[in-house]
Amino acid sequence: MNAPVSGGAEQVFARFLDLERQTRAARNPSQLAYSLVNDAQALFGFRHAALLIAGKVQAVTGVSAVDPNAPFVAFVEQAVAQLFKGDVLKKARVISPDLLSESIQADWQSLSPAQVFWLPLIDHQGEVFGGLWLARDLPWNPPEQVLLSQLGDTYSHAWLALQPRKPWRLRWTRKRQLALVAVLVLGLLIPVRQSVLAPAEVVPLGGRVVAAPLDGVIAEFLVKPNQTVKTGDLLLRFESTTLKAQADVAERALGVAEAELKANSQRSFADAESSSKIDLLAARVEQKRAERDYARELLKRSEVRAERDGIAVFADAERWTGKPVQTGERLMEIADPTQAELRIELAVGDAISLEPGAQVALFLDSDPLQRHLARLERAAYEAQPTAGGQLAYRLDASFDQAPPRIGLRGTAKVFGDRAPLALYLLRKPLAGLRQSVGL
Repeated sequence: MNAPVSGGAEQVFARFLDLERQTRAARNPSQLAYSLVNDAQALFGFRHAALLIAGKVQAVTGVSAVDPNAPFVAFVEQAVAQLFKGDVLKKARVISPDLLSESIQADWQSLSPAQVFWLPLIDHQGEVFGGLWLARDLPWNPPEQVLLSQLGDTYSHAWLALQPRKPWRLRWTRKRQLALVAVLVLGLLIPVRQSVLAPAEVVPLGGRVVAAPLDGVIAEFLVKPNQTVKTGDLLLRFESTTLKAQADVAERALGVAEAELKANSQRSFADAESSSKIDLLAARVEQKRAERDYARELLKRSEVRAERDGIAVFADAERWTGKPVQTGERLMEIADPTQAELRIELAVGDAISLEPGAQVALFLDSDPLQRHLARLERAAYEAQPTAGGQLAYRLDASFDQAPPRIGLRGTAKVFGDRAPLALYLLRKPLAGLRQSVGL
């Protein structure tokens, strides 16, 4: 059991002055808190001291790190909170167990010595922002209470010097906290326009698709991406060596068939057998002529020409050169550069209710500070896999003004109907919660 140090008045006063010096020598709140609950133990003989700031224990005698769940810490915080409600902690005083409820008195008997002195910490406005819970087995005599009261002024001054701002729990009273919560709740009910972000691309509007006219290998591209072309300009050429050979063979086969038909026609007047073959040979001539015409048509198709004026829209010529393609495979698109629309890929997880005419704002990757306004024209009902492997709905929008260059990419912000701010912020979390719990 600890007891106050005995000795002459000079010795006690010297120890008191040394305590004040140690208190003012603290360089940070943590060091000061440790000093407040430990340094005065030799002079006043308390067994436990707990420093509370804004109702929370910050330091305890003999403990380097306070456990907020420790029984003694919880007891002190509950006791001080109840005493604050009774408005009995504004001055330094001895605490009587009768001021507390029966449950806290029971904890007091098992967790703290019987004699407790409360030393408040008071700010410049005279308001209590914390205090020291000092507990020992011997009663607190009047001289000790006077010394502690004087020491409390020193403690308050030292703490305010290191931490002049009030703790937020004291700055924000319960009324202020309730008012803030009410404002936040009302703010969450404010209707705002729903919006989603999705990748977008400027694509041709009403362009003419150029597809492979035959099965073969592309020999060369004669135009570059986004190059201006005129009707009849040569766009690309297929490998034609085999086609030329087939055309020559078909031409020679037709010549042979025609010669054979002519010879049999001349002999038909004297030879009945030759006369009977004329119809068969004539049909064979027509067959060979059709084969020759088809070979010529294929050879003609090996050179693909533009069917309209515009620009050639495709990614890269090197990608196609030397590559075998099949009939109907898309190669490029001839489009009017002044006619373009916006194609948006809206991920399934970001889908919201959208109506035709909804506002769309496009921010290009090449010019993110300028937005291009558009209006939603069509929205697909069925999601399709994108190039990145995700499911997305295709949205088409028309520009309000002159469209950007075809092929540019960016991010589109699509605006929907108005909804409470809470729904706007919590839409995805709520959707994820419903999927996880199956509601």
